Amino acid sequence: MNVRLKPLNEQVIVITGASSGIGLATARMAAQQGARLVLTARNEEALQEIERSLGGGDTVVTVVADVGQRDELQKVADKALERFGGFDTWINNAATSVWGTVEEVSDEDCRQLFETNFWGTVYGSKIAAAHLRERGGSIINIGSLESAAPLPYHSMYSASKHAIKAMTDVLRVELRKEKAPVSVTLIRPASIDTLFNDHAKNYLSSAPVLPPPIYTPETVARAILKAAVHPQRDVFVGSPAKTMTKIAQNFPQLYDLISEKLLANVIPSGRSDNNREGEMYSADYTPGNYGQASGRNPGPKMQHSLYTQASQHPIASTALAVLGGLVIGALVKGRRH
Repeated sequence: MNVRLKPLNEQVIVITGASSGIGLATARMAAQQGARLVLTARNEEALQEIERSLGGGDTVVTVVADVGQRDELQKVADKALERFGGFDTWINNAATSVWGTVEEVSDEDCRQLFETNFWGTVYGSKIAAAHLRERGGSIINIGSLESAAPLPYHSMYSASKHAIKAMTDVLRVELRKEKAPVSVTLIRPASIDTLFNDHAKNYLSSAPVLPPPIYTPETVARAILKAAVHPQRDVFVGSPAKTMTKIAQNFPQLYDLISEKLLANVIPSGRSDNNREGEMYSADYTPGNYGQASGRNPGPKMQHSLYTQASQHPIASTALAVLGGLVIGALVKGRRH
């Protein structure tokens, strides 16, 4: 397989869930670098405002769609073909969330979350693969730290991200087996400062908060756009995403203890939640609810992840490994004298 990805300023990029958060941050950054965009979300007013802010016209087109409906998502691909002759990168970013124990979250809410998170990613991946199989390009799916390290009170979201990881891994292998010139990447962010919790449905007694440290959505956007140009398999955004994944995979009982004793106590904030229903079933446009990338999460925000930057640059990654080996060697040698 010989995957050759175009520079951003020559690409047409499709982004789902583009009306806020990571999707919007990625759209803004891609537009600044000269990419043409096809943006989709459920809220028409928010999309129109974003299209105007990004210049519109010949470079940005928006399509109202629910990613949980395959026919609606197909219309997004059709619009890309009509306006730009196709697309080069498809980013499956749209997601929703519900907080609560396994027993109290309703079956209806569980199904709705999977329609958006999992099936929306499956539909987008299938549509993108069919188009890119001959043309070449990249499919970028947004996973999570929770793709392997689930959070308490977040079972359905964690389960959907586990499922997305499995589907993405199999799709990658199948396309490689066909020698299709398509890069398939899973982006796995840690806690990100978006409107994620503002849009989530909440069964907890207080508003949920994400475990720190919290990174800006632009940190994820940079990682996504790097993967759109340079083929990559997995990209962990923020060192905690990698660290917690390793603990969950290699020391599961320790991770259970961390979840029980630490994370389960951190997530409920003690503050009131003024939007318990969230935006799972609707996308009503109100000021501050859409059209912004950053959220209202308390505490400091990390503007960059040195770990992610190094991991996406093989030379830098190798240099760090060599440096680490030299340091360890020096320490061992020092102890012997």
